Amino acid sequence: MNDKEVERQVETILGKLSLEEKIGQLNQVGGADFAPGPKAEDQIRKGGAGSVLWLNDTQRFNELQKIAVEESPSGIPLLFALDVIHGYRTIFPVPLAMASSWDPAVPEKSQTVAAKEARAAGLHWTFGPMIDIARDARWGRIVEGAGEDPYLGSAMAAAQVRGFQGRDPSDPERVLACAKHFAGYGASEGGRDYDPVYLPETQLRNTILPPFEAALKAGAATFMSAYMDLNDVPASGNRFLLRQVLRQEWGFEGFVVSDAFAVANMVIQGHARNRRDAALRGIKAGVNVDMSSYTYVENVAGLVADGLLTEAEIDELVRPILAIKVKMGLFEHPYTDETLLAQVVSRPEHRQASRWAAQRSMVLLRNEGGLLPLKKDLKKVAVIGPLADSMEATEGSWMVFGHTPAAVTVLAGLRAKLPAAQVTYAHGPEIRRDIPSWFETSMAGMERKPAQSPADAEAAFQAAIETARAADLVVMVLGETAEMAGEAASRASLDLPGRQEELLKAVAALGKPVVLVLLNGRPLSINWAAEHIPAILEAWEPGTEGGSAVADILFGDAVPGGKLPVCFPHKGSHAPLYYARNLTHSPEGSPMYNPRYWDGLPEPLYPFGYGLSYTTFEFSNLKLSSPQVKVGHSLTVSVDVTNTGSLAGDEVAQLYIHQQWGSDTRPMRELKGFERLTLQPGETKTVNFKLGPDELRYWSTNAGQWIQEAAEFDIWVGSDSQAALHTNFEVVA
Repeated sequence: MNDKEVERQVETILGKLSLEEKIGQLNQVGGADFAPGPKAEDQIRKGGAGSVLWLNDTQRFNELQKIAVEESPSGIPLLFALDVIHGYRTIFPVPLAMASSWDPAVPEKSQTVAAKEARAAGLHWTFGPMIDIARDARWGRIVEGAGEDPYLGSAMAAAQVRGFQGRDPSDPERVLACAKHFAGYGASEGGRDYDPVYLPETQLRNTILPPFEAALKAGAATFMSAYMDLNDVPASGNRFLLRQVLRQEWGFEGFVVSDAFAVANMVIQGHARNRRDAALRGIKAGVNVDMSSYTYVENVAGLVADGLLTEAEIDELVRPILAIKVKMGLFEHPYTDETLLAQVVSRPEHRQASRWAAQRSMVLLRNEGGLLPLKKDLKKVAVIGPLADSMEATEGSWMVFGHTPAAVTVLAGLRAKLPAAQVTYAHGPEIRRDIPSWFETSMAGMERKPAQSPADAEAAFQAAIETARAADLVVMVLGETAEMAGEAASRASLDLPGRQEELLKAVAALGKPVVLVLLNGRPLSINWAAEHIPAILEAWEPGTEGGSAVADILFGDAVPGGKLPVCFPHKGSHAPLYYARNLTHSPEGSPMYNPRYWDGLPEPLYPFGYGLSYTTFEFSNLKLSSPQVKVGHSLTVSVDVTNTGSLAGDEVAQLYIHQQWGSDTRPMRELKGFERLTLQPGETKTVNFKLGPDELRYWSTNAGQWIQEAAEFDIWVGSDSQAALHTNFEVVA
């Protein structure tokens, strides 16, 4: 169906709707028992709902859809939406882990599977990808994004949109993507979830917005406005974001949904006088869909009657919602085959894809003495730690409602890898949040377990020591539980929770070879381990096949090639910490005012882009197609990458630039190109990068617009953000 046909059909439908039915299309109702407001059926039956969330039940989807299609005045089908963040039934690595692959094929293939399963369940729309840039590891939702860098984040954002949506909205194996949270949510003060954000336009344009624009260019059908205040204006009432940038500058033709209750929350935030005023501000800002605060259905008709809104303004917001439903073919095929889900989720290639994605997402942080890969003739292996046999920690945060964990844990993965060995297990002391998340009680309907008594914790500690003592090698599985990262999961510290580091030290003191596997949703301050534990694998929250993938990496059946998408600080108090900082008048190494703190260097424990392999690589022969290029033109950068070791391995070639002077101070380094390679021993490949106006321009505070300047530039190419191989080029007018 072409655009003109869609437009004609939308206008035909729109012309038959009453004002109340139009407003209903702007209302998203909650389908779960815990959802506030009137019952979903009652709202749908009178044409008062356009979409449903917080529901994960195929039969129930069809029941509600039948009410919408056959009983409501307009017969307009519903959109069913849910947070499908990194898998529906088959769980993939969390997005921060997928970004660690530095391979856009990983999130694209992963979200393609997620879309197939979600659509088979009856869902049409996912509230993903989350593409907030996050430079403060204390922020809990860093787990849902691609880390600290806008260039890497843009590549991952576009890949996820392609995976979820594909190219054809009518594809019955795809779902609508939703780029969230627009915009700036990841820069909350102190890394505290929901807190205000203050960003100069320069930082907003150069750092925060690029992944959103990349998502839009990849075809994202919907955007989600954020909760928080951006420069004292709530994002869901922010005309600059939603009208000027998104629609006028970028030409977005889809629709915007608020985050949960965010329209009504403008009253709490002190922006709106009351709920009526909040509805007015949301409509004027350009929020098409009110997510379950019911502010629109309660107030918009009255605002139109009083002349504060026109029906034409309502039509403007309804049109893209109807257009999506037309393009998806929901008017012709509103229902879901209730037998389809079981067939789709049983496909073995889905779990195979999960295992592959997890393998490519893991980052080898340390491998002193070549302890890894391990040999399969081990006789006695101890697997120790509170996460070693946890399906929840393996699959990670942000599961869809009603999901039953079914992960291969690290313990299970190692036992499968070593069927003839004695693989023993000890949990060690429990770990838990000091303050529980409201998700743990309100939404899950579960009571929090009582804390482990000091006596029981000590007994578990000693049992773990004895288990390790009897083994030839120890695999420690430490980190964070699933509820320690995600929404409402910010932390003041980045240390290992509970007594985990104490247990690690005690096990290491036994003199056994120790491998540390980290399961976590954010960077952790593992300073002691980074100095004393010979082998450390950052596995993140790796998904359904996570334990199998860990075993594959540890025993060399897969190669570690992931790279960090975010710096690892020495301390939580060093956050926000990121590589793309501006030079100061007293740079690092200067005797003046250095170091920044007198009680510790504010340098990263592990830098952005860092990750080891089981082999070694050399970068050489850095060349430019020309040492000089005119403004608006491009040049090519080439470099040779050689595997100088004895094993096959993966390396990520990374290109960084620095504009030496100009209208504005520019960051010390900025990522502007990357490519992941697989090289056999002794093999050399040449990597080519293009640098042109898109890579060299920036938003200038002085100019108040995007500019590309004549200036000299540094180039570095290597294996991380501290790459040493260097050259220069000049841009001339």
